[in-house]
Amino acid sequence: SVLKWLSLSLLAYAATAFIVNVPWSKVAFYAVIPHVTWSADYFVTVVAVFGTTISPYLFFWQAETEVEDQQEKPGAAPLKKAPKQAPGEIRRIEIDTYVGMAISNLVALFIVVTTAATLNLHGITDIRTSADAAEALRPLAGDFTFALFAAGVIGTGLLALPVLAGSAAYALGEALEWPVGLARQWYQARAFYGTIAVATGLGVVMNYLPIDPMKALFWSAVINGVSASPIMAIMMLIATRKKVMGSFTIPRTLRFLGWLATALMALAALAMVGSWLA
Repeated sequence: SVLKWLSLSLLAYAATAFIVNVPWSKVAFYAVIPHVTWSADYFVTVVAVFGTTISPYLFFWQAETEVEDQQEKPGAAPLKKAPKQAPGEIRRIEIDTYVGMAISNLVALFIVVTTAATLNLHGITDIRTSADAAEALRPLAGDFTFALFAAGVIGTGLLALPVLAGSAAYALGEALEWPVGLARQWYQARAFYGTIAVATGLGVVMNYLPIDPMKALFWSAVINGVSASPIMAIMMLIATRKKVMGSFTIPRTLRFLGWLATALMALAALAMVGSWLA
């Protein structure tokens, strides 16, 4: 709960956006009708943005946490075997997903708008450190800029740690048929917890390597964007098969939106590759 409160400090970007001179009419226009530049840098950035929005590790994390929730909750059962539980459970998942997506993307939008109206406006386009990113909050926070930004980074970073490392452990564990799950004791899932420890350790080691952290984050987002589309296609095939889903196959609207999102992700990745080869 402490970490969640710390992460709320990132809402300072929203407050800053209303303090600095933001041309909101242009923001609204280009949010709906983006200005497309046919260049490699443009498409790489688009793939990176997609990769931070629809990240493959989130698929594993959400699916596995739902499985664990069902296994740990007394009286709960897989919905194919207990269809009467479905309306309440699916409604809970919908609310959780929609609210989470809305808040995270709204915060991301304000971060983009704020940095564009502060740093980019003054020609600062090469952000290399967290201190550079914190400067975008100076119009609001003044001398407390770095303390405010640090609180947000620490809060969201520690919240993300189990998600990122845990997702890797879930994906590897399921592929190799290990016992997995954060509800298990460490001695019941040694390989699973070992993978979390190794992933976390590698993250710590990277802090001491001569690697630009901002570029590392950027290119990891690009990798996420490229790898997301085949995983999304497999998910869509699974979600529409009655043999797997029973009576809980996704409705036509979600099928259309799901395949549309998958196609857009794939097209963005292909456009990026094509711009490199051109």
